Amino acid sequence: MENKTIFLQIFGDSPILRVLDFLIVNEDFDYSMTDIANLSEIGYSTLKLFWNRLEKEKIIIKTRIVGKAKMYKLNLNNPIIKKFRDFYWETTKQRIHESIEEEILIKH
Repeated sequence: MENKTIFLQIFGDSPILRVLDFLIVNEDFDYSMTDIANLSEIGYSTLKLFWNRLEKEKIIIKTRIVGKAKMYKLNLNNPIIKKFRDFYWETTKQRIHESIEEEILIKH
């Protein structure tokens, strides 16, 4: 990930955070495991290491099957994901706010 999101810059660039970061930013769509691995820029075998846990904890849900591919998305009905999502966007908003304030101070 050449341009890391603010969330990853602050909290680290681990494979599971990359996946959650990708799924939150793209929460309106569903993806196959292969697409999630590729678009999160992690290896498919790495994704498989924690995929079952994401399913078991209902962090992700299967939405449909397209051909042979099972499609998944973030489970926005999961209370933990609701809080995590709020935390994610609040962190991003706060950092952007700080950057804008710094720019204003530099210009004056």
